[in-house]
Amino acid sequence: MKFALDNGFKRPATAAVEFKRSRPSGGAGSRGPRRDAGPSRSPSRGGSTSSRGGYSRPQSGGSRSGGGRSGGRNFQEMNVDLSKLVNKATAPAEVEVYVPTHTFAEFAVDERLKTNIANKGYVAPTPIQDQSILPMLAGRDVVGIANTGTGKTAAFLIPLIDKVLKFRAAGTDERVLVMVPTRELAIQIEDEFFGFAKGLGVNSVTCVGGANIVPQIRVLKRNPAFVIGTPGRLKDLMERRELNLEHFGTVVLDEADRMLDMGFIDDMRFIMSKMRKERHTLFFSATMSRDIQALIGAFLNDPVHVSVKTRETSHTIDQDVIRVHHTQKFDKLVELLKDESFDKVLVFGRTKHGVERLAKDLRSSGIRADSIHGNKTHSARQKALIAFKRGDARVLTATDVAARGLDISGVSHVINYDLPSTYEDYTHRIGRTGRAGKAGMALTFIP
Repeated sequence: MKFALDNGFKRPATAAVEFKRSRPSGGAGSRGPRRDAGPSRSPSRGGSTSSRGGYSRPQSGGSRSGGGRSGGRNFQEMNVDLSKLVNKATAPAEVEVYVPTHTFAEFAVDERLKTNIANKGYVAPTPIQDQSILPMLAGRDVVGIANTGTGKTAAFLIPLIDKVLKFRAAGTDERVLVMVPTRELAIQIEDEFFGFAKGLGVNSVTCVGGANIVPQIRVLKRNPAFVIGTPGRLKDLMERRELNLEHFGTVVLDEADRMLDMGFIDDMRFIMSKMRKERHTLFFSATMSRDIQALIGAFLNDPVHVSVKTRETSHTIDQDVIRVHHTQKFDKLVELLKDESFDKVLVFGRTKHGVERLAKDLRSSGIRADSIHGNKTHSARQKALIAFKRGDARVLTATDVAARGLDISGVSHVINYDLPSTYEDYTHRIGRTGRAGKAGMALTFIP
């Protein structure tokens, strides 16, 4: 990294930083049902002097200020050892290399599927793929505990596409439901699906909120083998009698801990209750809390447990903090972004309104920036993501809707402009960089 941080940080033995759980309307850190899952029905409030939105636009002649510790209402504070936000990336030579016991060519899957796997450049499985594909091919329920970015999507798509092909060869149909917390993750999974299923005659539909439901219903009437969706939209389709889960023999619950955090538990239980009890269930989570264990006990039958989570944050990520007064946060952010090494940057804020205003002010400062949050329409969010992936936008400001599941290659830096609600949210935010063995940097603004 060419940029030297001069933040005055000293590593105290017992210092702590307060992560706050906010509950203002639209707050990214809140845990209400379907938070940030779609556009809000109420308009964003104006008032450029308020810090409630997580970012205050500067007045003429004044300084720019972030939401910081003074913003929001009804906070619950959580103390985290400050040293957990500071970590030097481990040199590749010092990292133990995982040696898989299989290659993709050795898995007993359809030869056409093997060709598609090879065409995508897959040779050696990641740990979660190496250890979970065989039991999935055998029809076993699987619980997979793994960090984000470890290849979970391919781990379940490969055996399930093969399963559908084998059922068809035997003269029967098999349908698969994939349930995820956010529309971005659903679209990402479908993109992966297209690569693996190319030329196989296996179709899919993505059913997510914020998008027109009519085309989704039209595709559902064709009985696609894979239905990928968010709990809210899936439940809506079921209540409209456009989706009958009695015909689905397989279900994947991906990012189950995030769905739990977002308040989808009742929807998840409702959806699962409409499936037949004799089903094949695959369950993926980054954490194993008591609530997650309860879901496993309720939804799965004698599952195989695969855990490849080795540490909370990736060894490829440099982590540091920047001490800055909330009135100087924006100026410090612009100063950082002027450095050429900050070439693809995710900036996380607390609220929808805050990150939207932050992107607007960055553009006013000559920085190519866009935003992604729950008040944006489905098409607007996809447009922003595409612009960021292509490099048309150098900076993407985001609420925690972008913290999980999104696989955006080449993110050089993650900046926590506003503190997340929990340390778990922090780990998922910074997991957007340092992926696929590449180096990344995570910086957190603290007062």
